[in-house]
Amino acid sequence: MRIDRIFVRGLDILAAMLIGWREGRPARHWLKIAQRRDQLVVQQMRGQEVVSFDALASGAALPPEIARVAQKSFTVVELSADDIISRRMDVPAQARDLLPGIVRNQIERLSPWRVNQAVYGFDARDRGDTAGLDVRVLITSRAVLDEASQRAGALGLRVDRVVAGEGLADVAAPVTMWSRAADASDQSLSRARKMIAGFVAATVAISVAVSAWAFITASSADSENDEVAARVATLQRQLQGDLPRASIASLAPPERAWALKETSPVAVVVIEALSRSLPDTSYLTELHLERATLRIVGLANDAPSLIAPLEQSGHLKDVHFFAPTTRDSDGARFLFHIEARVEPHLKIGAN
Repeated sequence: MRIDRIFVRGLDILAAMLIGWREGRPARHWLKIAQRRDQLVVQQMRGQEVVSFDALASGAALPPEIARVAQKSFTVVELSADDIISRRMDVPAQARDLLPGIVRNQIERLSPWRVNQAVYGFDARDRGDTAGLDVRVLITSRAVLDEASQRAGALGLRVDRVVAGEGLADVAAPVTMWSRAADASDQSLSRARKMIAGFVAATVAISVAVSAWAFITASSADSENDEVAARVATLQRQLQGDLPRASIASLAPPERAWALKETSPVAVVVIEALSRSLPDTSYLTELHLERATLRIVGLANDAPSLIAPLEQSGHLKDVHFFAPTTRDSDGARFLFHIEARVEPHLKIGAN
């Protein structure tokens, strides 16, 4: 079975349940009007107690207390036994589920009126031998039903059901001859189906909207969390400053990479700083940069005067000679060996 058919079938089942619930809810408080010759007898059900009101003369208005009750009650009109024709049928017990169709096919034979002018209902009871069903078919003309409904309408009552069987032999309970819900079943089913389909569509739309909102909110929260985490990490690195090598080695790989990147000097920056600090009369022959330790070897006219400019560069600290200074072979220059600790600054200040 296709999905669309399954969906439509499900809507039909829910619509039928909704119609049954609507009809059953007001039926808990019913108002019955029984036709007795030229009078109407009004009865009201309050729980399990039946309260009988005085018989109303035909054409008389309802008392105010009955009119108030009728507005909230399920109104049932009971036809007089004089207006009902009873017919009997024998049906096999196996055909119990097919009784509506069987009676409908036999109504033209059983009724003195034409099919479109007849209104009927039936009552089925098991026979003593349990092999068949004793079916009592109650028939009346549509004119009688319309007259009874009009008489109730003249009193300001909205008829919901018409029954018969009171005072008839071999009829166990009142038989429904007409029902507003059954008479308008197709229209009611269509309206209920549309209402349920609209409710389902609205529920799906709301669910999709809520899911999309939750997804967008979660994505935004994740982005904010990542941004906050990055800011916190930056602040931590700024507060920690230069970490000892042992502490850097104990960090997680991502944090260790950031720490090494920030604490390791950049060779280009160091060379640029040296070129700005050393005078033109000196030059380098060797340069060794290992982590934060810088060692340079070169020739200069005045080696001691190199210490101060290197300290003032802002990129070198603890500048000192790590080997004796000696004269060059030609005796005009001095061979110097200087060691310093590099500060990891990425910007070179202007001279």
